[in-house]
Amino acid sequence: MKTTSRILGTAVLCLVANVASAVVDGNAAQALMKKSDCFRCHSIDMKKDGPPYKEVASKLRGKPDAEEKLYRHLTTYPTIKIAGKNEDHITLKTKDESEIRNVIHWILTL
Repeated sequence: MKTTSRILGTAVLCLVANVASAVVDGNAAQALMKKSDCFRCHSIDMKKDGPPYKEVASKLRGKPDAEEKLYRHLTTYPTIKIAGKNEDHITLKTKDESEIRNVIHWILTL
């Protein structure tokens, strides 16, 4: 039992170290989000038509599927409600996987 606990503990530490060492380019993330018109409905810390990114990060932080949820939301035109009306959420204006992941990581660091 102790060996299993040590192995799991080591695995978790390695995972945390890998996530912490991931380089996030906040300027590039925000530039892409501006280009994609994300800040029309969202802000970093104030409520607009969409939730603030800090709130999104807080809700998803620690969840194993956090990145995948954001990825789907930012790339697949999901239906959202704005002022009681259904609309398609806009997607990031890129198909570059590293740019999309950078935005996701930036949001999750808030």
